[in-house]
Amino acid sequence: MDARIDDVVAARLAAEPDERARSRRQLLAWRLASIALFCAAWEFAGRIPINLAFPTFLETVEAFGEMLADGTMLRAYFITLQPLVIGVVLSGIIGVSAGVAMGLRKSVEWVGAPVFIVLQAAPVAALIPMVTFIYGIGMTAKVISVCLLALPVIVLNSYKAVANVNPSLLAMCRCFLGNRLQQIVKIILPDASPVIFAGLRLGISAGFIGIILAELLITPTGIGDLITYHRAVANYAHMYASIASIIVFSALTLTLLQWVEVTLFRPEKQR
Repeated sequence: MDARIDDVVAARLAAEPDERARSRRQLLAWRLASIALFCAAWEFAGRIPINLAFPTFLETVEAFGEMLADGTMLRAYFITLQPLVIGVVLSGIIGVSAGVAMGLRKSVEWVGAPVFIVLQAAPVAALIPMVTFIYGIGMTAKVISVCLLALPVIVLNSYKAVANVNPSLLAMCRCFLGNRLQQIVKIILPDASPVIFAGLRLGISAGFIGIILAELLITPTGIGDLITYHRAVANYAHMYASIASIIVFSALTLTLLQWVEVTLFRPEKQR
């Protein structure tokens, strides 16, 4: 009887890798089918057309290839990514630090939480002209615009992650005579890391919104300049190609960040 049970368990364990591989292949197939359906719907809508300013998918791809070939797209991304990277890095460092501090100390929470809640709820697009008035139209204003959108999201997610750590884990650490530093390093931060990383992903997504708003409202540069220029000259295929490229780029960036999180910090998710 025991031998048969062992054989069944061994067979199930041997079948698990094949099932996981099959599941990943099915997930990939569904995702590719979803993308193909979206592209087909876009092509169909452009050929009707639903609007004279709406190009087909193939025209948009052709326009993207033209901008990529003549270097216009690469130059635009080089300009756009500078304030975006600076703003996201600053928001990540300051946001996680502030959020963890708010979760650990009530006094910091009382001072900081209302500020970041208001910033998250505020219509930031209305604040960007004020930033321009104070800091001009240079790099500083664009970095601040990115931080205005990214920082509150990262801070509040980090704060909630630390504040809602499993109390039983903290009690276990105290039972083993763990000091406050050990609680933070070995219990609080590892338990809070999934929500902190989720906040970072949301913050980066908000940072992309911030940089495009800055380039559209402060001064037309980078991707914002491509969108504004091609809209002005009624070159709609190139305009849509610019918009679609920043959407795809942000999606790929968030997917890469999620892969890094799972690979380095959450290996159990790879199963």
